[in-house]
Amino acid sequence: MTGRLEGKVALVSGAARGQGRSHAVRLAEEGADIVAFDACRQLDTVEYPLSTPEDLKETVRLVEQLDRRVLATEADVRDSDAVGALVAEAVDRFGRLDVVCANAAVTGFVDDTWSITDEQWDQMIGINLTGVFRTVRAAAPAMIEAGNGGSIVITSSSAGTKGMVNLGHYCAAKHGVVGLMRTLANELAPHWIRVNSLHPTGVNTPFINNDHIRGFIEANPSWAANMQNALPVDQVEPVDISNAVVWLASDEARYVTGVSLPIDAGFAQR
Repeated sequence: MTGRLEGKVALVSGAARGQGRSHAVRLAEEGADIVAFDACRQLDTVEYPLSTPEDLKETVRLVEQLDRRVLATEADVRDSDAVGALVAEAVDRFGRLDVVCANAAVTGFVDDTWSITDEQWDQMIGINLTGVFRTVRAAAPAMIEAGNGGSIVITSSSAGTKGMVNLGHYCAAKHGVVGLMRTLANELAPHWIRVNSLHPTGVNTPFINNDHIRGFIEANPSWAANMQNALPVDQVEPVDISNAVVWLASDEARYVTGVSLPIDAGFAQR
C-alpha cells in the first residue's frame, strides 16, 4: 500500500464485480476506506447475467483483506432513498466522504435506435445517466459540508465520444454524463471538489465478455471491424481504468477538473 489516499473514504457504485470491484480494491490499496453498492439482481431488459449478492460479498472480502474498512449494501442507483441512506450511513460511520466513483452501468445491443422499446430506453437512461445524477446528488452535499474538497469520477465510455450504431440508448446516456460532469465541475469548483469523466474502450469484464455481446459481434463482423483499438490490444484490463480513478482521486490531480479522459488504447483515433 502506497498510501496516496490514506484517510480518505470512497463511494463506488456498481462495485460487485468488473470495473467497480477493481476500483474499490485499488482505492483500498492506496489507503481509502470503501463504501460499495450494487443492485445485485437481474433486469428484464439486460440480456446477460448481472452481478449477484455473492459478487458483492467477494468485493467486501478483497477490501477487508487489505485491512481497510468497508460498508457495502445492495442498492439500485435509481433509488434515491436507498442511495441517500447509504451516503448518510457512510458519513455517520466514517466521518467523511472524499471520493465518488459513479461507475454503475448496463449495456446491450439493439437492431437500430427506432426499434428501442420504452422499457429498454428507460432502464438504460435510468441506470447509466439518472443513476449517476442521483449518486452525485446524494454525495455532493456531504462532501461540501465536510469542507475537505474531493474528487468525483464518472465512468462514461468510448461511446460517450462518438456515435455507435446499435447502441443508441447507451450512447445517449454516456454522452449525457459528460454534460453533467462539465456542469458539476463548474458548480463544485468553489468547494475544491473536482469532477471528471473516464472513457474506456472495451474492458476485460463480464460487462462485455458475455454471450449477448460476443454473439452480436460474431454475427456482425463489419461492426467488430469498426471497434478496433489503435494499439494492438482487443481489450484493456480493469486495473488500467482503476489506476486512472486513483490518480484523479489523489492530490497528484489536484488541479484536474472538467476533463474527459480516454483510456482507450487509441480507439478514438481510429
